[in-house]
Amino acid sequence: MARVVLEHVDKIYPGGIQAVCNLSLDVAEGEFLVVVGPSGCGKTTTLRMIAGLETATRGTIAIGPSRVDATPPRDRNVAMVFQDHALYPHMTVYRNMAFALALRKTPRAEIEARVRGAAAFLKIEALLERRPDELSGGQIRRVALGKAIVRRPDCFLFDEPLSNLDARLRIELRDELKRLHGELGTTVIHVTHDQEEALALGDRVAVLRDGRLEQIGPPDEVYRCPANRFVAEFLGGVPMNFIEGRVVRHAGRLWFDDGHGRLAIPATAARELSGRIGSVLVLGIRPEHVSARPIARHEGPLLQATVDAVESRGERLCVRLATGDREPMRALIDPRTSPKPGDRLAIRIDPEGIRFFDSSGRAVGGVATLPV
Repeated sequence: MARVVLEHVDKIYPGGIQAVCNLSLDVAEGEFLVVVGPSGCGKTTTLRMIAGLETATRGTIAIGPSRVDATPPRDRNVAMVFQDHALYPHMTVYRNMAFALALRKTPRAEIEARVRGAAAFLKIEALLERRPDELSGGQIRRVALGKAIVRRPDCFLFDEPLSNLDARLRIELRDELKRLHGELGTTVIHVTHDQEEALALGDRVAVLRDGRLEQIGPPDEVYRCPANRFVAEFLGGVPMNFIEGRVVRHAGRLWFDDGHGRLAIPATAARELSGRIGSVLVLGIRPEHVSARPIARHEGPLLQATVDAVESRGERLCVRLATGDREPMRALIDPRTSPKPGDRLAIRIDPEGIRFFDSSGRAVGGVATLPV
């Protein structure tokens, strides 16, 4: 395993197209770092620069104790698993897994031991004499991982290896990746656009937008305390709700007033917002921190709403709520509530779950893990 360090890395393509901008990452030995962001944000370009398949325009890249900016890909001792898996269709699984070792003139007995050991680890021993067109999608992914494992790299680079799989197989292989990392202990940098996958896999999550690092930190921390509105909107299976209002003082404490009601600002946020009285801010609240109940059973709601749509999510219902002139809100609620479109509900927001953002979109009044 090896530490991987990127310092102030830029990648600018001909025509002035900037794919990566001033990116700095410090991936510890044995860490599983997930880089997540929308399509075109520079995730794959970053991986390719680490692998040596792209050259950084500016900045430095180190793997272990040495800079590798000028080191050819074959000498970087990293193993990259691509989205398309890059298996040779005319070769058996065994030969696909052995090919890179054979090119390095690895002794035949060692190739045999490594390939069969990796196959046993991934439970694909019975597939070694098959060809890729005889395999299922999940089996192909395991063979691609086997090709990487036999190389015994300092770092695994995974470029969306779970994309285009059905939900059940994706979860199964996600578990395999966690097991692989836990047992081998090799440094992993994993790229995905799937935020659920990022939160499930990473020791830390790095969120990119337009080639820039927006936030990095442990998954739960990045989810609970987004550094800005982009991170808040991007992470989460159901979008975060946003309400615009002002910070006001009433009865000796701070409140958030959206023009229709007031919400008490928690003491932890009030200390940082004390200098923003009268300022327009945006309140962000995730659907799991919004409760919706019949009006007759509710006291002091911030607002009332009409059920616009109901979507089952198994153990929870995702209820879309029309709230007058505001953007619709979403709440995740107990399915036993059984709301129906057209029902009027009172909305209550858990004060401890709120986050505030200023006009630039930056988080205020709460702890956030900012880019390093």
